[in-house]
Amino acid sequence: MALAAFAACALAVVAAASDSRQEARPLSPEEIRVLMERTLSNQHRNDEALAEYERRERRQARKDESDTQLSEDKTFRVVPTGTGTLRLLVEEAGKPVPSEHYRRQLRDLEQALLWALEPAESKQKRRVEKFDKRSRERTEMVDAIGDAFLFTWQGRETANSHSLVRLSLEPNPAFKPHSRNTEMFRHARATLWIDEAAAQLVRAEAEIVTDISIGGGFLGKIYRGGRFVLEQKQVADGVWFPVRYAYDFTGRKFLFGFELHEVTLASAYRRIGPPKEALAAVRHELSNASPAPASR
Repeated sequence: MALAAFAACALAVVAAASDSRQEARPLSPEEIRVLMERTLSNQHRNDEALAEYERRERRQARKDESDTQLSEDKTFRVVPTGTGTLRLLVEEAGKPVPSEHYRRQLRDLEQALLWALEPAESKQKRRVEKFDKRSRERTEMVDAIGDAFLFTWQGRETANSHSLVRLSLEPNPAFKPHSRNTEMFRHARATLWIDEAAAQLVRAEAEIVTDISIGGGFLGKIYRGGRFVLEQKQVADGVWFPVRYAYDFTGRKFLFGFELHEVTLASAYRRIGPPKEALAAVRHELSNASPAPASR
């Protein structure tokens, strides 16, 4: 029995060492390609699911990156309408909006959802067309990531008991952008953290390495050095949504300079369904004379 116990312990040590070596082993270029394909495919599914989830967003902005005072601090309830989202102001500078103001916003949301159920209405047709165009552009951008960048293995990290793969992305000189949106990839480099088992994006950090001209520079320019951070978490089985965005950009619009220093925290995701289901939920709120929802 002692020998059997010793053998079992020895096998466990060997298995643990083998697992450790497997964790330390870099992914091959082919394995990176497959992981990215799975991750981008899952991102498409996340984007589709987001059209049926409401959320809360707290947006904080500063006029200058070094400012200690906020120029804006607003919390919104963001609800999908079938052709985008409607943002209902819930709090401003930490103070809840008046109940009557919130109810007016609920009425506007009710109307937007009613329009979504009338696809033949002329204005709704235009809303659908614009929404479909934005969706195609979003899909195109996600699809282009695999070709727009060269991926380099950076290692593995552990976060919340999950193994994350870290990859660096550099612009691919051979990439030929097909739109203004994908053209931006030629001016950026990034680092990605991907949940290896789930093939889901956990964090992305991007930096603009060369100026981005808009309208040939006539309409404006985003200067190099700008940064963007995105963090995502699992909010339902197989569904991962953003929980934090951070933007730090400087540039010029026509002849006027601008700065954007903004952090948005997203939380309280809740499935509200397609417009018909969402409309029933909103009408239920209105019938109960709901005040502005408390902070969560």
